[in-house]
Amino acid sequence: MPWNQESPMDQRIKLVIDWLSGDFTKSQLARRFGVSRPTVDKWISRHVEGDLKSLAEVSRRPHTSPNKTDDEILARIVAMKEAHNKWGPKKLVELLRIDDPSVAWPSPSTAGQWLDRFGLVNKRRFKRRYSSVHRVMREANEPNKTWCADYKGQFKMLNAQMCYPLTVTDHASRLILACRAHPKIMTQPVKQAFERLFQEYGMPEVIRSDNGVPFASPGLARMSTLAVWWIRLGIYPERTMPGRPAQNGRHERMHRSLKLELPLGENLIEQQLLLEHFRHEFNYIRPHEALGMKRPGDLYVPSTRAYPGCLPDVEYAAEMEVRSVRQNGSIMWKGKLVFVSEALSGERIGLKEVEDDVWDLYLCDYPLGRLGRGMNRVQASNV
Repeated sequence: MPWNQESPMDQRIKLVIDWLSGDFTKSQLARRFGVSRPTVDKWISRHVEGDLKSLAEVSRRPHTSPNKTDDEILARIVAMKEAHNKWGPKKLVELLRIDDPSVAWPSPSTAGQWLDRFGLVNKRRFKRRYSSVHRVMREANEPNKTWCADYKGQFKMLNAQMCYPLTVTDHASRLILACRAHPKIMTQPVKQAFERLFQEYGMPEVIRSDNGVPFASPGLARMSTLAVWWIRLGIYPERTMPGRPAQNGRHERMHRSLKLELPLGENLIEQQLLLEHFRHEFNYIRPHEALGMKRPGDLYVPSTRAYPGCLPDVEYAAEMEVRSVRQNGSIMWKGKLVFVSEALSGERIGLKEVEDDVWDLYLCDYPLGRLGRGMNRVQASNV
């Protein structure tokens, strides 16, 4: 007799009735109802110990749930999520653990499941990633080895005016050094912002940026007046390849958080206050998974390279030819004007002969390009 033609409860009752009739052995009942001998013993013993209700299936739900989240703990996790809506469970649990280490906080995965049930998890849509060839950036595993600079995409404030946030971070510690609200992109405000940073934190060895204004230009060696100033201070301007923002990935990741969490201000002053609030929270409150759940402020230390306040004199080796760049961006070379770059106007550059009548051009120790034999135009270097 197939077991599944009737309900399990009906089959168990018939099995017990047949057993009570005395006409069948337990082995015969097992074959008759298509179950194992231990199953026959189980249901007969159930009936002996109780009534027919005892034949019903017993719930497998445990009597206790040691892993069940306490209501108060759950409420605090939800409250922290509401205060930091864009943060994930790892950051939320870590921040709660820092605030109250005496509580046995659940794992991030458990916290994430609870938040998901309450509809507090924003599902992320992943983009397809494409492989590409990258230029190797300089190693920067210590604070102030490399600073990263960029202009976050402009946006309209509540008064319909545009805001262009200038952002500067330390690559190793991820500390946001500056987050300045500018009404437009201009070189002078950027230079003033870096002067304040150099005075407060000292100078880095490298400043990494994209190829946009004011960090670079379309001219020779993508030189800009800002880059010239950095080189004169002994700072190497490092640029990512065009269309390769991943080469400045840590800075771009910070921009993503800025875009998600930054409220719109009424004007530049209010927007600056909001940017400073984001910077403080990012640096000193928010745990970072890539930093072992530490905060950037826990890892950053100021640079030992003090800002001199004025540009040092440029000196070149005795075997190099030195030329002054005219206001129109050209130099006089062998009786002819050779255009170099308007960004170098007023600067002294050095020319080093590397082959017979083939010269490499430098600003301090930064390569600018090569002037070949009989040529009146400088070829760009691969920098």
